[in-house]
Amino acid sequence: MCSVTCPSLSLLLEVHRGLCLCGARGLRMYSPSRKDFISVTLSDAHSRAYNNGKHRRQSCWRKWKQLSRLQRSLVLCLVALLLVIGLLFYPSLSHWTDPSDSDWLDLSHRALDPPPPPGVRPVPGPQEPQPEPGPGAVAAPQGPDAPVLSQLPPKKQSLKEGPTSLQKEHNSSTTAAAADRKRRQDEEDEEDEEEHHKDQKIVSWRGAMIEADQGTEPLPSANQREGPLPPDASMDTVGLSVLSSAQRQEAVREAFRHAWRGYRAHAWGHDELKPVSQSHAEWFGLGLTLIDALDTMWILGLTDEFAEAREWVEKELSFDKNVDVNLFETTIRILGGLLSTYHLTKDPLFLDKARDLGSRLLPAFRTPSKIPFSDVNLGKGTAHPPRWTADSTVAEVTSVQLEFRELSRLTQDPVYQDVANEVSKLVHKLPGKHDGLVPMFINTNTGQFSHKGAFTLGARADSYYEYLLKQWVQGGKVEDDLLEDYLQAVDGVRKHLVRQTGRSRLTFVGELSHNRFNPKMDHLVCFLPGTLALGAHHGLPAAHMELALELMETCHQMYTQMETGLSPEIVHFSLQSSSGPDVLVKPADRHNLLRPETVESLFYLHRFTQEPKYREWGWDILQSFNKYTRVPGGGFTSINNVRDPLNPGPRDKMESFFLGETLKYLFLLFSDDAELLSLDSVVFNTEAHPLPIWTPPPK
Repeated sequence: MCSVTCPSLSLLLEVHRGLCLCGARGLRMYSPSRKDFISVTLSDAHSRAYNNGKHRRQSCWRKWKQLSRLQRSLVLCLVALLLVIGLLFYPSLSHWTDPSDSDWLDLSHRALDPPPPPGVRPVPGPQEPQPEPGPGAVAAPQGPDAPVLSQLPPKKQSLKEGPTSLQKEHNSSTTAAAADRKRRQDEEDEEDEEEHHKDQKIVSWRGAMIEADQGTEPLPSANQREGPLPPDASMDTVGLSVLSSAQRQEAVREAFRHAWRGYRAHAWGHDELKPVSQSHAEWFGLGLTLIDALDTMWILGLTDEFAEAREWVEKELSFDKNVDVNLFETTIRILGGLLSTYHLTKDPLFLDKARDLGSRLLPAFRTPSKIPFSDVNLGKGTAHPPRWTADSTVAEVTSVQLEFRELSRLTQDPVYQDVANEVSKLVHKLPGKHDGLVPMFINTNTGQFSHKGAFTLGARADSYYEYLLKQWVQGGKVEDDLLEDYLQAVDGVRKHLVRQTGRSRLTFVGELSHNRFNPKMDHLVCFLPGTLALGAHHGLPAAHMELALELMETCHQMYTQMETGLSPEIVHFSLQSSSGPDVLVKPADRHNLLRPETVESLFYLHRFTQEPKYREWGWDILQSFNKYTRVPGGGFTSINNVRDPLNPGPRDKMESFFLGETLKYLFLLFSDDAELLSLDSVVFNTEAHPLPIWTPPPK
């Protein structure tokens, strides 16, 4: 470019055939076919500078015009798309930049630390000085004797705010101290809001939305609540705040309501709830969960839920169906549930249903050996063994006696008790036992044990030992054969199956297979501490209680050594003295089915010892159920992996025994009323249905 100074003149010259260049190289001519422009600025000291910016803008426009119509369309579409995307994402910019929402990154840490129980505050750190209360302010009650109101807690309010009537005067103050307190209030409110949002986070389990980092469900409003709510426990103690027994019972009620809400909404009248998919599953088609939970609702005082369930039993429940059912499961869950509900309510509806069902189950006992078949068709009145074998499991054929005996007592018809007692007499005399231990299978044709040499207190044999003691207790402690078999069995367990781990000396019950010991223990075996304690309570050797206490600790460790605080279905124990863990879990055994055996034994041990730690252990288990198995839409689900707190893996199934047993035993564990289902008055069947002890014993 050349610049020439000329007073008060600015020109733009268009050159068509050449370009004038200033410099040492002189003048260079270009082809006439090319047209370019130069800018010559002529100015003086009083003139304004002028440049070719306008022509640059015109050049951009010219380039745009040189684009094809298709190219211009594509550019416009791209710009429009970017504009739309910007508008869509603009409202959520604050979400991504809000520091309070960054806590999802720390979910792995929070999942390992259980939240404080409902109504319990964390240990307070250093506190800022409290302002003096204004005139008319009422000091909140303090100390352990402070009264707790059984009403919905008010909306959380900073202790520094004071009553609402004083807030206006406080906010109108223009003093520096008042302004400073207001600033601190706002900061605390923001922190409370952030904590509220954290509690509402959820984590996705492969498509299933399950509540994360949760104790019990947030309390509904006064208009939404379905019954009494847990009172607000705001009492400080040394170290950690402690919930009262009544508050813990209320937490169990809330858990039951949550489970029942899911069942009522998605599985009403069906056997089982599938809480994740919000559907149902059928086993027998007899409303299994509903009947299993009847006495639990009565014990928990859930009168509205019970009334609605009773109406279904009256109008919908029918056993006149062409359906095969399992004798054992139908007896302990449905027949036992109906009998216990009659015992509690004296409502003849439940006894009538129990009599109808008991009569339809009798064909199972019509076998050559009098050892019952495993399956019976309720509508056809026929029975048969499983398709693949003629065997029944020992636990199945020896764990229907409590229910059939009670049905005979109530109906004054001896047929039910006769068929059940006949099985007990046959098993009592059978060869093939090993110091009181029995094999797992018995043949319905020959009446003899099969698959001899394998002994366990786990699946297929567990409730045989339980019902030896409980029949003896139920009948008034006069049936010597039952007591003899039970005492021999406990001695056999101590002799052949009890071992201790190498490092921590945990006492456990293993298995024996052809004289080879296997340090494997099912969670089902955790019924044993409670059964041993019950026997000691009724006068059996004190050594039984000692073993019960040791096994209770082991069952507790099966929970606490898992990352979720929930026990796997099966564990193996290390007999080595190395530094490795005592409790080992194989990948195939890591599932949890919401089983009740450990909380059942905790209930017995606490009743007999009044040791507070058993309640604490039970509370921890309830918190873990709420944290890792609770489904937002209602219900609780079994999980696949108790070792993975970030992805426990829902199995989408809520077993009926979670309502029939697990929550019932937790509620009784937290009860201060020793006469609530006194263990001197009732005996629980293996599905936690209480049946009366006969006094005086029948002739």
